[in-house]
Amino acid sequence: MRKNIVAGNWKMNLKRDEGLDLVNDVINLLPSDNKVEVVFAPSFIHLYKVNKMCLNLDRINVACQNISKEERGAFTGEVSAEMIRSINVEYAIIGHSERREYFKETNEDLKQKVDVSLDNNLEVIFCCGESLDQREEEVHFNWLKSQVSESLFHLSSDDFRKIIIAYEPIWAIGTGVTASSDQAEEIHKFIREIIAQKYGDELANNISILYGGSCKPTNARDIFSKDNIDGGLIGGASLNAESFVEIIKSF
Repeated sequence: MRKNIVAGNWKMNLKRDEGLDLVNDVINLLPSDNKVEVVFAPSFIHLYKVNKMCLNLDRINVACQNISKEERGAFTGEVSAEMIRSINVEYAIIGHSERREYFKETNEDLKQKVDVSLDNNLEVIFCCGESLDQREEEVHFNWLKSQVSESLFHLSSDDFRKIIIAYEPIWAIGTGVTASSDQAEEIHKFIREIIAQKYGDELANNISILYGGSCKPTNARDIFSKDNIDGGLIGGASLNAESFVEIIKSF
């Protein structure tokens, strides 16, 4: 069964005390009847403490923002899946558009990261999305299909069930162009269809697909009302407890 998930990607923001205060505020503001899975994705310095704060709370989990494709060894500055799992973190974000763009991560790199994450019992939030040029050139459907298939379609059905997809319309983030809920739904439906072609309808209909565009309290309810949108991977709005909780309450 598909889960409704709202994940907050802090990116490279918040000092130690700021991050802990944010988590504490969100926990205190969440409604007692919350049915949405909430995921905090802080930077590495916060992971151990934030996870400890969330460990025994229902429907609240933690993700790392990145992971090494290597298992262990002389890779200065890298953090392995084994290390992340050793502090009981549940999720790893893999393939975020910023990692693809700034750090030149390829589909093959991400395939290796997916494999090492699953080998260490981490569930994966896998990001995909197209640029403005790709959308204007009308190659975005093929681009998205290649991102998903080249990094994920080697997985068994059982392993694929541990994947959450996050669609990022890169063309609508910081460009002044706004993605409508109908445009987001069109892509989410397409992603679900290509998963169904590979793994069948039953599996495809039970995979959560999150929207990773500019989701705010003002548009979250409209976005989350669409049939194929199961939540959001939230950036800037997740850095404020009130706005993040308003988005969570939009289901």
